[in-house]
Amino acid sequence: MNCAVRSLLVVGLLLLINLVGATTAMASWRCEGDLLTVERISGAVDPRGLVQELPNQLDGTLPGDGILLRWRELTLQLPRTNNAGTPSYTDGRWWWREEDPQHPEFFERRGEITRYSCEPA
Repeated sequence: MNCAVRSLLVVGLLLLINLVGATTAMASWRCEGDLLTVERISGAVDPRGLVQELPNQLDGTLPGDGILLRWRELTLQLPRTNNAGTPSYTDGRWWWREEDPQHPEFFERRGEITRYSCEPA
């Protein structure tokens, strides 16, 4: 097998592994009247030895997990925080948490905090 074919097989296998193991859940919301989708993604962290030490394992989330949030013209990839309680996700500017399943918290920090109202879609 030549080097080019071997490289294509490795890349294909890596893509397949990523697609099979990456997504854990998807939900839709209406935030400020516009459709917002949230897709949970699993990170590349080996949970062995970590599970007892984590403060927020709700919903089976671990360090390295995150979400893909699509809203209006935005696609945001927000990493999971290590805060205690309901898992939350932030990149420092955007913040998402679903403590109340009917009214998730969705904020943007640009000098001051803007809170966006969200309802189930």
